[in-house]
Amino acid sequence: MSGVGVGDDGAAAKVVEAVRDLVPRIRERAAEAEAAGRVPDETVRQLADAGLFRLLQPTRFGGLAASPVHFYSAIKTIAAACGSTGWISSVIGVHNWQLALFPDRAQQEVWGADPDTRVSSSYAPTGTVEAVGGGFRMSGRWSFSSGCEHAEWAFLGGMTVAADGTVDARTYLVPRTDYRIEHNWDTQGLRATGSHDIVIDEPVFVPEHRTLAYARTVALDCPGQEVNPEPVYRLPFGGLFPTTITVPPLGVAEGAWQTYVDVTRERFRVSYGQKVVDDPFAHVRIARAASEVDAAWLQIRRNVAELYAHAVRGEELPAELRLRVRRDQVLGTGRAVAATDLLMENAGGNAMRHAHVLQRYWRDVHTGRGHVANDPERALTLFGRGALGLDARDTMI
Repeated sequence: MSGVGVGDDGAAAKVVEAVRDLVPRIRERAAEAEAAGRVPDETVRQLADAGLFRLLQPTRFGGLAASPVHFYSAIKTIAAACGSTGWISSVIGVHNWQLALFPDRAQQEVWGADPDTRVSSSYAPTGTVEAVGGGFRMSGRWSFSSGCEHAEWAFLGGMTVAADGTVDARTYLVPRTDYRIEHNWDTQGLRATGSHDIVIDEPVFVPEHRTLAYARTVALDCPGQEVNPEPVYRLPFGGLFPTTITVPPLGVAEGAWQTYVDVTRERFRVSYGQKVVDDPFAHVRIARAASEVDAAWLQIRRNVAELYAHAVRGEELPAELRLRVRRDQVLGTGRAVAATDLLMENAGGNAMRHAHVLQRYWRDVHTGRGHVANDPERALTLFGRGALGLDARDTMI
C-alpha cells in the first residue's frame, strides 16, 4: 500500500545534523586512526549514539527506516573528514538495511537482545559451502571485511551448485563465535578501515533462516519484507550497495577539495615567485574539481530519491531507472578520483609528505576505486545494453 511505514524525515534530518556535529572530532582522529589501522571505538560509539546506524534499520528494532538520501548525506559528511571512517560507516550502516530483508528469525537473533549489534561483510564467494539438511556447512576464508572489528556478525558470500548445474548464490549470516579475524589489512589507502580476512577454520552450520538468496534480492521478493513494511525495504540491493561504495569516495574528494582550497590561500610557489592564490590555472582546477563532485552527488541524490519515491508509491521500479542508478554510481566514483587527481597534480611536492592531509585523501580515493562495485566497464555495458533493448539482467542492478 502506498505510504505505509514511510520513514520520519524530521528524525532522520536530526541524525544527519548530529553526525555533522561530530565531524571536527572525526577529522582530529583521522591520522590516529590511520596509524592504528582501525577507526577508534570511541568514534564508532559516538556515531551509533548519534543514530547513524539506525537510519536504515527497521522501526520495530528502534530504527528510522528512512529514505537512503539521509543516510548517504551523513556518510558523505563523515568521509570528507576521514575516508576510512566514512567507508566503514557506510558499509556497516547499509548492512542494517540488508539484515531487514532476512527472515524474521535471523533479525531477532541479531537485534533481539541488542538493537545496536553490528554486521560486517565479505561477499565474494571464496569459501566452501555445502547444502545439508536444514541449512548449509561453511568453511574457508573471506577477504576485505571492512570494519569487522566493530561487528559481532558477518555477511559472507557463497554458492552451491545443484546436480543439474543450477547455481544458488546466497549471503550467509554468521556469528563472530563461528569465525576468527585474521589481521592482514595493509594497504596504501583506507588504512583505518581494518578490512581484514574472516576465517572459518572448521566447518560451521548455518541454518536456512540465516541465508538470503541473491535471486530474491534481485526480484525484490525477500522474507523480511513481510515483517518490515517500510518502503526502504522494497529497494534493490544492486542500487543501494554499490551507492554505499561510491558515496565515501565522493566525500573524500570533497574533503580533498576543501583542503586544497585552504592550503592554496597560504601557499607560495618559489619557482614563479607567485602566490598560488593568484594563479588562474589553480582557479580553473578548483572550479573543475568542484563541478565533478557536485555533478556526481546531484545524480546520486536524484537517483536514490527517485527509487525511494517509487517504493513509497508501491510502484514497480523501472528497469531504466535501475540501470541509470548503476551508471551514475560507477561514474560518480570516477568523478571523485578525477577531481582529487586534478587537485593533487597542482598541489606541489609538500602535498606528498605523510604529514600532509591531501595525500591521505588521494590514497583513500584510489583505494576505494579498487572495489569491484566501482568497476566501470561492467556497469556501463549493462546500461548500454538496456538502452539498445538487449538483455541487461545482473545481480547488481
